[in-house]
Amino acid sequence: MSDRTLGRLTARTVHLCVDMQRLFSSAGPWATPWMDRVLPLVAAIAARHPERTVFTRFIPPQRPEEMPGMWRRYYERWREVTRERLDPAMLELMPALAALVPPAAIVDKRWYSAFAVPALVELLQRRDADGLVLTGTETDVCVLATALGAVDHGYRVAIVEDAVCSSSDACHDALLTVYRQRFTEQIDILRTEDVLRRWEK
Repeated sequence: MSDRTLGRLTARTVHLCVDMQRLFSSAGPWATPWMDRVLPLVAAIAARHPERTVFTRFIPPQRPEEMPGMWRRYYERWREVTRERLDPAMLELMPALAALVPPAAIVDKRWYSAFAVPALVELLQRRDADGLVLTGTETDVCVLATALGAVDHGYRVAIVEDAVCSSSDACHDALLTVYRQRFTEQIDILRTEDVLRRWEK
């Protein structure tokens, strides 16, 4: 358990689960090898309070030409994951998580940060969220961007270290070190067992 406690997990705390989709599973083109390992932990957190859970999905463009600037170049490199070529089933949540919708909600995004999507910001405001429990993939890309977006919006963030995953062990470990050492007033690091024990009914 973290030696810092930024605050309680309350009835207003929201579980924000980032991009746990088939796209990043072992069957997908952007396979994240750890996903199989963390999926049961993510599912346990989501199942504790599905009505307080928001899943994001990363949705690539139909074709690279739809995207601005360097994103266009990015998808020219990864044309096989544009929607004109990708199996649409790859965009769906992992089945254990999809089964929780509803009452869990889904927010689709085209960018790394979920906070680039006004619909997420509005949803959290409507729910009067007082903090976020953050899980998902990848620790060093979309989870990173979303965590920093949450900090910028003033949310207390609890990153669940055994319920986030990356395709790079070194980058995963480096980012957890950054979170611990550089964001001590805004980001807490917890484990799944801590969340399940501490989250109020």
